[in-house]
Amino acid sequence: MASILDQYENAQASYISPSTKRVQEPLGPGFIDVRLPDSELPIFCKKKINFKPEDSITHLVVCNNFLVLAMKHGVLMRLDLEHAEDTDKVELFKPGEERIHKLFLDPTGRHVIISLESMENSYLSRNSKKPKPITKLKGHHIDSVGWNWQNEQENTTGSILLGTSKGLIFETEISTNEESRFWQGNLDQYLKQLFNLRGPSAESITGIEFDRMPSDSMTEYHYYILVSTPGKLYQFVGSVSKTAELPMFQQLFQQYEEGNKVQFQEFPGDFGYSELRLYMAKNRGPAKKFAWMAGPGVVYGDIDIMGRQRPDTVLCNQMHMRYPQEPDQKAETKPFGMALTEFHVLLLFGNKLKAFCLLNEQMIYDEQYPDDLLGIWRDPSKGTIWVYTLKNVFKYKVTLEARDVWQMYLDKKEFELAKQYCGENPVQLDKVLTKQAEFLFNDRRYQKSAEMYAQTQNSFEEVALKFIRLDDKDALRTLLHKKLEALRPQDKTQMTMLVTWLIEIYLNQLGELKEQQVKPSQRYRDVQQEFQVFLKQTRVKDCVMHNKHVVYDLISSHGDIVDFIFFALLMEDFEKVISHYIQYDDYKSALDILTKQPETSLYYKFSPLLIQYIPKETVTAWISAEGPNKHLDPKQLIPALVQYDHRKYLQQGSEVIRYLEFCIRTQKNRDQAIHNYLLSLYAKLQPDKLMGYLLDQDQEAQSEDELCYDLKYALRLCSEHGHKRECVHIYSRMNLYEEAVDLALTVDVELAKTEANKPEEDVELKKKLWLRIARHVVEEEKDVKRAMEFLHECDLLKIEDILPFFPDFVTIDHFKDAIVTSLQKYNQHIDTLKVEMEEATDSAEEIRKEIQAFRNKYAHVKALDKCSKCGFPLMTRAFYLFPCQHKFHSDCLIEEILPNLTGKMGARVKELQKKLAEREESRQPAAVLGKQDMAALSTKMSAKAELDDLVASECIYCGIYMIRSIDKPFIEDNEDDKGWV
Repeated sequence: MASILDQYENAQASYISPSTKRVQEPLGPGFIDVRLPDSELPIFCKKKINFKPEDSITHLVVCNNFLVLAMKHGVLMRLDLEHAEDTDKVELFKPGEERIHKLFLDPTGRHVIISLESMENSYLSRNSKKPKPITKLKGHHIDSVGWNWQNEQENTTGSILLGTSKGLIFETEISTNEESRFWQGNLDQYLKQLFNLRGPSAESITGIEFDRMPSDSMTEYHYYILVSTPGKLYQFVGSVSKTAELPMFQQLFQQYEEGNKVQFQEFPGDFGYSELRLYMAKNRGPAKKFAWMAGPGVVYGDIDIMGRQRPDTVLCNQMHMRYPQEPDQKAETKPFGMALTEFHVLLLFGNKLKAFCLLNEQMIYDEQYPDDLLGIWRDPSKGTIWVYTLKNVFKYKVTLEARDVWQMYLDKKEFELAKQYCGENPVQLDKVLTKQAEFLFNDRRYQKSAEMYAQTQNSFEEVALKFIRLDDKDALRTLLHKKLEALRPQDKTQMTMLVTWLIEIYLNQLGELKEQQVKPSQRYRDVQQEFQVFLKQTRVKDCVMHNKHVVYDLISSHGDIVDFIFFALLMEDFEKVISHYIQYDDYKSALDILTKQPETSLYYKFSPLLIQYIPKETVTAWISAEGPNKHLDPKQLIPALVQYDHRKYLQQGSEVIRYLEFCIRTQKNRDQAIHNYLLSLYAKLQPDKLMGYLLDQDQEAQSEDELCYDLKYALRLCSEHGHKRECVHIYSRMNLYEEAVDLALTVDVELAKTEANKPEEDVELKKKLWLRIARHVVEEEKDVKRAMEFLHECDLLKIEDILPFFPDFVTIDHFKDAIVTSLQKYNQHIDTLKVEMEEATDSAEEIRKEIQAFRNKYAHVKALDKCSKCGFPLMTRAFYLFPCQHKFHSDCLIEEILPNLTGKMGARVKELQKKLAEREESRQPAAVLGKQDMAALSTKMSAKAELDDLVASECIYCGIYMIRSIDKPFIEDNEDDKGWV
């Protein structure tokens, strides 16, 4: 094949504009492309393959970009269009000996079946150079082949169906494997007649197509088979077992042999031939459309593989298009070839190619060729269309076939399909939406119309005026809602206007519905709920956040209290809501809002009023408000706590006490103002709890400074309200025991005795307090006997201490027993002193004897004795000898004992050592000593004696120093423990 490109032929193409600028750009060998803007390109662009065939072309088929054409002299040419420079020729027969009846190519472009006029049939694979005869089919003209669209193997066709000129349907599977049973002569296993379209005369099967249908079965496949004859179109629908033996379609056709009626359509006007074509997407998806070219015209429609209309048919939405009539002809011209695209059907009439749109059956393309056309073929995989004459081959590329489909669907008022084919063209989509909106408006479907109008670019004012005139405002609301959704975040002005308008519409509707009925209707509740949902939208909330006063004014002008409160809550204007409820004396609702909001400042503002009307609930709310994210300061609640009159509202005071107790006991509050106020409430309202509080505080506080309440303030409160026992306790806490006892004597003598025992360390004060109690008992209560019992209760009192309190008329009988007891105690004490004196005398005598004996005690020191610390000979320098026989050099003992002395004692030892060293250096012979030297010597002796007392009073190994070092570690922290290992 030549690789030179022909000039693009467009003289006869009526679709192309003559003003189009042509730019030639080579795309590959044998092709030329003219690129135009998409809006100007024709739907069908013709390209001519420029080559000179060796002989006239008789047949041409193209699949999967693989072209096969047959020439009159018996040569078959194969061409891979992706590599157009490589051609392949196969000789089928000698020139003049035979003619080709039909040529078939499978969807993958790998398998070719050739049917000859002599009723011989052959098979040719892509890699084969010689066709192989199908001997079992000898005597049959193959008029159609139903290829297996699920097959993708190179060495086999899979199960395929063959239609013959005698109306017979065969199933076979052809394989390129030389060892296949097909080539061993046993063709019954691979070539099986499945059906015979019986009739008055044998009809040729002009087309046969089959494909798989969706199925939920795990054991069966579901298939449909379309078969066409010159006058009829048959449908076979059934199941095929997944495990069935070959032929696999025998089960499907058998049900029709056994009595099931075959579904078919028959049209009058049979002209002896027909063509059946299916349209499939380029990715080999399921067939979507079909077209059948028969006598009266082209029958076309959709293929419903789901079987939604009837389970026994897959054809739906069928239409019939008559063939066009030429102006100079009286009868219709019959086509002889057809190709089907998604929206068009292309027909061959003599030397003309005409394309008709299936949506409106209008001819959109008409081109006349100088030579008669022989056939047309569409590549199902690539979508290209091929037309050929005796000497030329033309290729048609389908360009933007669906670009005008939207307009056709729009004219038919099929708006959804029109929108689907608008693609990404906003102008076309706007036109469709506008037409649909107008249609719906005229059909009184105002809601849907508003939704459509909102998506268009029509003037908003004009559209809004159309809906304003309507009595029902729902459609206007819908329009505004949709427009609001389409606005961008930066369109704040438009957004504010739309939101305000919608709020006004909602309020007007609610007002009208409320006036119509006494009780709110379901319609009213629905509109109100919709209004509240609208206000909750994030965009709406953000929009009105800075214009709240406008919305408040609108709602207030309509008197809509419910929505006013709802909007205030939505805006988190809790203060406004609480004030509203309080204004209408709905204190519980106000408190409910107060507890749900997060601001603690509102508690401080509204609690003084709420505590007066609902004290229990208010205090409960205060207590419940304590949490990780919210905490009330009791000091700031004091203005609310004091808002009560205890003479009239005892419940308020009790609830205030409950809150203060919570603060003190649970929260451990130590603020003095809180404690003092609780004290005042106890003193006024619940005095029975006052003493318990004071005792609890005493247990928690160790000193007066740690007390949480003011003692002086507490004392004044208790005094004002006559709580004497509590005053006694406070006096005692202030260490004013005399005042405490004096006040306790006015209450209870037992209480006074308890207070008198408290100053345990101050004996004189304790005795003084007991004397006061005794005097009170004697002088005030005249109870001499009880006063005498005090002698047993307090050891500090003697009979002589309380005798002065007795009156002169008291006889000895009243305290005779006490005097006797006292004298007995004195006698016992005298006897005890005598015994102690005798023991002391004996001890003194023993000590004198020991001292005398110790003066005469001595010890022997040997020349070889060593120091107990350093181990060197003891006699080398001054030393100490202890009764326990431990011996130390003086400097070794001092060194050993210094770490065990206190800071002052250690410093004193060092100071004495220094003095002795200085005296030793300045020492003179005794013969020349003067008076001053004698005084210095005396000072040295006293320093020596003091040093001996400090370091040699006890043996360091046997005395108190060793006992004190019992808890001292063997290895100090600053010592290296490696030396101890």
